[in-house]
Amino acid sequence: MHIHILGICGTFMGGVAALAREAGHKVTGCDAGVYPPMSDQLRALGIELIEGYGAQQMDLRPDVWVVGNVVSRARGADGQPRYPLMEAILDAGRPYTSGPQWLAENLLQGRHVLAVAGTHGKTTTTSMLAWILEHAGLAPGFLVGGVPLNFGVSARTGKGPHFVIEADEYDTAFFDKRSKFVHYRPRTAVLNNLEFDHADIFDDLAAIERQFHHLVRTVPPSGRVVVNGLEESLVRVLHQGCWSEQRSFGAAVSDFTALGEPHGFEVLERGKPVARVEWDITGVHNQLNALAAIAAAQHAGVEPAAAATALASFRNVKRRMEVLGTVGGVTVYDDFAHHPTAIRTTVDGLRRKVGTQRILAAFEPRSNTMKLGAMKSQLPWSLEQADLAFCHSGGLGWDAREVLAPMGARARVADSIDELVAQLKAVARPGDHILCMSNGGFGGIHARLLAALQAP
Repeated sequence: MHIHILGICGTFMGGVAALAREAGHKVTGCDAGVYPPMSDQLRALGIELIEGYGAQQMDLRPDVWVVGNVVSRARGADGQPRYPLMEAILDAGRPYTSGPQWLAENLLQGRHVLAVAGTHGKTTTTSMLAWILEHAGLAPGFLVGGVPLNFGVSARTGKGPHFVIEADEYDTAFFDKRSKFVHYRPRTAVLNNLEFDHADIFDDLAAIERQFHHLVRTVPPSGRVVVNGLEESLVRVLHQGCWSEQRSFGAAVSDFTALGEPHGFEVLERGKPVARVEWDITGVHNQLNALAAIAAAQHAGVEPAAAATALASFRNVKRRMEVLGTVGGVTVYDDFAHHPTAIRTTVDGLRRKVGTQRILAAFEPRSNTMKLGAMKSQLPWSLEQADLAFCHSGGLGWDAREVLAPMGARARVADSIDELVAQLKAVARPGDHILCMSNGGFGGIHARLLAALQAP
């Protein structure tokens, strides 16, 4: 089969492309600004990439067009379609589908799918779960919205019946406004947490809870739903109905709980010690992620003690508290955190690791939710444990200086990356930890910062 993917350089669609190629299909694709690292990875797999969405791509005549959710029916200021290829596909009546649907019908059918959903921690928990199954010799397939360092790739088809997938609640495509995860039909579903996010898609938290319940409805009677007992929103989701076995984690009264600090803790199943996790990963949020992964892996036949052994060698995910370099005693980190809760838990994890040493938190509100200002008032709360906070305000429709005013002199705002780098260089001193947080490239701040710190 020849598939042509529109929006192929996105993390999810790039993963679909890699899986399709590994499964033996001919894969081509297009995107606006074909960009690395995904473009390099795809070309290395022999996938032809085309710049833009020109209608001349109709000459490729694939068996099916796979449409990413970046594609819309929008028109530019000149009145012309922004995605002329999509208009041509519709006009010609050619077969098209979404990435999640193609994946479900061609690669997930008949497999034991383990899907990890939640506002935060999806990528990390999916990676943990895949590594636990791999360590147990189950050779799972997986699709992760990042690069797990234990594997070095974001997707593979696997050799066994198990497939671990990061289950995103974002919408599927312009013609299918259901969440992506509704297509996966998991046998094991992890509901890691649930907060308001994606303000460009959902009107309120109740709308997201409805989509999560759609996911719960697809889990079979012999399946398992692993749920964070600390989240009232998930309690409401399950109260709408659940027809599968449930296992809870996190709350004081849960099936799986942790006893001890995040870097070393006992795992208790219904109050009885069953495993101990010793690892280099920081943060209470990662302790919870580990409990979720252990409970899910148990449903696939891996007992908690074996899962804990696997986690001891878990190397985390690229861009999750990743150390990019140390210059003059100043350590620079890269992290994907962008939602206020994720920012807070990330800073908390670093604080537990570095003690009283200074944390300089640099961030850009880049997600659609943050650009819209839906949760801007939570930013001072999210940055409480940082000694200083630096915000890149370029492209925002709200006043970052006003929002961060409650932090007083601890907060700085910069309109450009150059200004932000200059602010950081001016105050950084040996022993400091600069934590850069964004769900995008952050204007290459990491390399520029390391170079600036190197300069006299």
